[in-house]
Amino acid sequence: MSKKVHIESYGCQMNHSDSEIVASILAKDGYELAATPEEADLVLLNTCSIREKAEYTVMQRINEMNNLKAKNKGLKVGVLGCMAERVKENLLVEKRVVDLVVGPDAYRSLPQLLDEVGSGQKAVNVLLSREETYGEIVPVRLNSNGVTAFVTIMRGCDNMCAFCVVPFTRGRERSRDAHSIVNECKQLVADGYKEVTLLGQNVDSYEFKVSASDVDSSQLSVVSSQLKGSRQVAVGSGQRAVTDPGGGPVTNHPPPITNSSEVTDFADLLEMVATSCPELRIRYSTSHPKDMTDKVLEVMARYDNICKYIHLPVQSGSSAVLKRMNRGYDREWYMDRVASIRRHMPDCAISTDIIAGFSGETEEDHNATLALMDEVGYDMAYMFKYSERPKTLAARKHADDVPEAVKGRRLAEIIEAQKLNSAKRMATYVGHVHEVLIEGVSKRSEEHMYGRNTQNSVVIVPRFASCQLSVVGCPAALVGAEGMDGHSAGSRTNMTTDNEQLTTKELRPGDTVRVRITSATAGSLQGEPLEMVNAIVQEA
Repeated sequence: MSKKVHIESYGCQMNHSDSEIVASILAKDGYELAATPEEADLVLLNTCSIREKAEYTVMQRINEMNNLKAKNKGLKVGVLGCMAERVKENLLVEKRVVDLVVGPDAYRSLPQLLDEVGSGQKAVNVLLSREETYGEIVPVRLNSNGVTAFVTIMRGCDNMCAFCVVPFTRGRERSRDAHSIVNECKQLVADGYKEVTLLGQNVDSYEFKVSASDVDSSQLSVVSSQLKGSRQVAVGSGQRAVTDPGGGPVTNHPPPITNSSEVTDFADLLEMVATSCPELRIRYSTSHPKDMTDKVLEVMARYDNICKYIHLPVQSGSSAVLKRMNRGYDREWYMDRVASIRRHMPDCAISTDIIAGFSGETEEDHNATLALMDEVGYDMAYMFKYSERPKTLAARKHADDVPEAVKGRRLAEIIEAQKLNSAKRMATYVGHVHEVLIEGVSKRSEEHMYGRNTQNSVVIVPRFASCQLSVVGCPAALVGAEGMDGHSAGSRTNMTTDNEQLTTKELRPGDTVRVRITSATAGSLQGEPLEMVNAIVQEA
């Protein structure tokens, strides 16, 4: 009889990506996926420690496992991820329902640990690694729509932001082999995926070093950062290129040059994926303002298949608070990065993270955050009250001295400000035509589909759309592809003299459609499909 595992993921995209690695490791050990915990022999909870609320949610779910174990005496429960490393003693001693505790760098040991559990023991491995990237493991895509996928490019973080537990739960920064990343993206294309998100705690610090004999010069082409009128500014151990103010939007990009170094940075990697998989949309997350370079922006502007969207966490608009947060930049630096994004890609969307009520935050600091939000005009933001996490720099050095009521009021003001900014930004898209990748059926209406534009805005369109389809070849090419009557399932077709197909088509996940935006709210766009982009009928 086959063994079955049910995996639940909490928290960030990295956890969801890790769950796919876990599923792959367990598949080789004979496990099949179970759709529900009731069907499973093993339930794994992949957990998050970033905020107290996230941990509380998982603790409640662990308690619910007692009921499942009462009904299924053979059920085993494991806790994976960041909580596994941070609160392992509590999980093993107080939460007796837990049989297995495994940290983010120890997933390869799952088969051995499960053998220990099978012999009646508790099993734990939360050791952190300086080398582990799981680079050669082919993930099992979980809960996939078959359209979008995650690819992890690096693990860990070296930044030591005062409020963050990630360096303690995920370890030191290490980058995955660039060619294994490209190969995984190529496989996604072969499997029919249309979009990939490259993941890392700080993708801008991606750096893969190879020996000279391993360098493939045909793939390691990079965009020159030496734009006319730019200057180099030293920043710690690195450098960034900043186009002089007044230079206007960058429209003439220099041709790619061959990378003669033995190091692949994030800009190089982006270009490798963009050129190797031209039919694949590319996103990435997350950037760090202190490390984001103009070289990355130049590559983004160069390639149409790299989405024009950047998540750039600011956390606070006050330089004094940013210093206490140990973020490595001040307000002026952050605004310079935003200005550079706008110069390179005037249509680029920017989102952010904001913390309300960090240690020592004053009303003046709070107002500086509100002012920065208005100045940037974010498309979207993730906004939270400060939640002190054990072992962090802030917990050791800074008192959590902003009253909860004040945190709540400031957060409410931040949320309200962002609602207004989102509505303003979304309204600017009305009347424009956007290329939208359809991802699925709208949650609110089965008569509508949803997708995203390059700016990562959700776009709602009718499920059955009358749109134009350009066709390769002559009208006779449709015979065999459509049938002799000129119709296919879910569509009605006529041909124009310009060899274009006018069709009423049922949109499906994976379709790419040119859409005229007709209306907007703070959270989404609504549009009218005009033309199918990827439904080309080839000549027989």
